[in-house]
Amino acid sequence: MADDSYTPPKVWTFDPENGGQFAGINRPTAGAREEKELPLGEHPFQLYSLGTPNGVKATIMFEELLEAGYSDAEYDAWIIKIFNGDQFGSGFVELNPNSKIPALLDRSGARPFRVFESGAILLHLAEKFDYLLPKENPARAECFSWLMWQVGSAPAIGGGFGHFYNYAPERYKYPIDRYSMETKRLFDVADRQLAKTRFLAGDDYTIADIASYTWLGNLYRGEAYGNAAEFLSLHEYENVGRWVGEIDSRPAARRGKLVNSQIGLEERHSAKDFDTLPKELLEGVTKGF
Repeated sequence: MADDSYTPPKVWTFDPENGGQFAGINRPTAGAREEKELPLGEHPFQLYSLGTPNGVKATIMFEELLEAGYSDAEYDAWIIKIFNGDQFGSGFVELNPNSKIPALLDRSGARPFRVFESGAILLHLAEKFDYLLPKENPARAECFSWLMWQVGSAPAIGGGFGHFYNYAPERYKYPIDRYSMETKRLFDVADRQLAKTRFLAGDDYTIADIASYTWLGNLYRGEAYGNAAEFLSLHEYENVGRWVGEIDSRPAARRGKLVNSQIGLEERHSAKDFDTLPKELLEGVTKGF
């Protein structure tokens, strides 16, 4: 154990070589690294994203809106290849100074404006179209609470468990145990709630479900971080499994998972784009992150 211990120096300094597969893009500074404009399409909403759990929150929401008949929710989805550093281009940084996907340009009104962070995008679209967000309390407050629960818990699953279990250049017991415990605790929170309600915030499907489904669903199905589902015994969470299966069956959720994806649509500019995909892909679920 002593050989693996680390004594932090008095003042931390950045080591650009100590980042594993992320060493080429991660730095302790913000801002643009190159001048690069973003492409623009013809639709009211311009989405710049990637088919990660955070990215597909936005595309599932757009597809749910279109499925429900909100034709004004048409969007162009442009891929941002984060391993290539696209998120550090000047155009993207203007939309999201935090250089994370997804980022949205809303041109539906007289004055275009940006919306960044996946939870903010879900809230913005839900309020704009008055869809998948309860109008009155206590249901509205419950939806907000579960949405923020997911936003607050995602780093423990992605940057915590996912990083140390799957991406870190070396495996260490303490961080893997720490974040495995927290990931299982979060699944237990959801499982206990879903034992009482059909969806997280109650009997109706909301943006809180979209936000949590993209993370919990990929893990539960065994589509994330190698054999993480087996390692974490996620089959134990039967209520989560029932909920994941129900959302899996929604056509809009299936389409949304295929946008900005290597096995689906790298870009999406029309509903007709899905016609180019194999039927079995649209009827199933995609591989995760």
